[in-house]
Amino acid sequence: MKKDMYILGLETSCDETAAAILKNGREIVANVVSSQIESHKRFGGVVPEVASRHHVEEITFVLEETFKQAGMSASDLDAIAVTKGPGLVGSLLIGVNAAKAMAFAHGLPLVGVHHIAGHIYANRIVKEMAFPLLSLVVSGGHTELVLMREHGSFEVIGETRDDAAGEAYDKVARTLDLPYPGGPHIDRLAKEGEATIPFPRAWLEEESYDFSFSGLKSAVINTLHNANQRGEVFKKEDVAASFQQSVIEVLTVKTMRAAQQFQVKQVLLSGGVAANQGLRKALEEQFADHPDMELIIPPLQLCTDNAAMIAAAGTVLFEKGKRDGLDMNGYPGLDIEQF
Repeated sequence: MKKDMYILGLETSCDETAAAILKNGREIVANVVSSQIESHKRFGGVVPEVASRHHVEEITFVLEETFKQAGMSASDLDAIAVTKGPGLVGSLLIGVNAAKAMAFAHGLPLVGVHHIAGHIYANRIVKEMAFPLLSLVVSGGHTELVLMREHGSFEVIGETRDDAAGEAYDKVARTLDLPYPGGPHIDRLAKEGEATIPFPRAWLEEESYDFSFSGLKSAVINTLHNANQRGEVFKKEDVAASFQQSVIEVLTVKTMRAAQQFQVKQVLLSGGVAANQGLRKALEEQFADHPDMELIIPPLQLCTDNAAMIAAAGTVLFEKGKRDGLDMNGYPGLDIEQF
């Protein structure tokens, strides 16, 4: 019988310190996340230096808790997978160096993982992948359509030309005096409002799968500022609903068009904004009449940054023979197509 494989994943690319152990690439044995949201909330966004210091403080405790929950030790592992980019360089280096130290101390293979590849492979924990597939990646720093024809192969067919969707959410939320992170608050308000404000949709060129949310963000901010100068008041719920409808319409329409063009078997939703209830519902409705294309949406705990997704991607890379040396660095601008 084939021996079970256990991979430790580490994720510190931004403001979550996370570790997880995955069995055979799909079964979560332990998954621990230490969030820094409360520390960054007062600044209205992530402060890189603060994030790095928190990772230094938390990484040992998170690792200890992960092994405790799993009832395992380093001697039970087959390899260590760690996010090596993209992300905040100071944050990345904490996870990379922790992984290298463990790999050296215990004689374990080391596998560097692309952060977005991790988000995509979070879906494999839910359902085995079937190729070709298309992943819609939506987060605070990324909005991309990624085509995969086999494991470990990534082709970006569309990406944001300016603000990512999650970034636009946070900036609009700040204008509405909502707490950081703004996405969940806008999603909640959108359910209570009506999309009565005709905010723009950036479709770009006819055949383009790229995205642009900077103009939409500016339109929302200008609409609110102009209304304020005239003494008018918009309901926050209606602003949230109108903004969210504009974002979701572009995301879902372009995803469907790309899925049909490339005749994919599966469509995966990935990234922190995949937790958005409005987006999840819209995609489910969009693909309900297309049984030939399976829509996979991960559970909420696997949408935001976590280490189980890094272990999932790391397992595939490890099986393909990928190894990194102890000279591995953090790469804040790592390109998934060159990964």
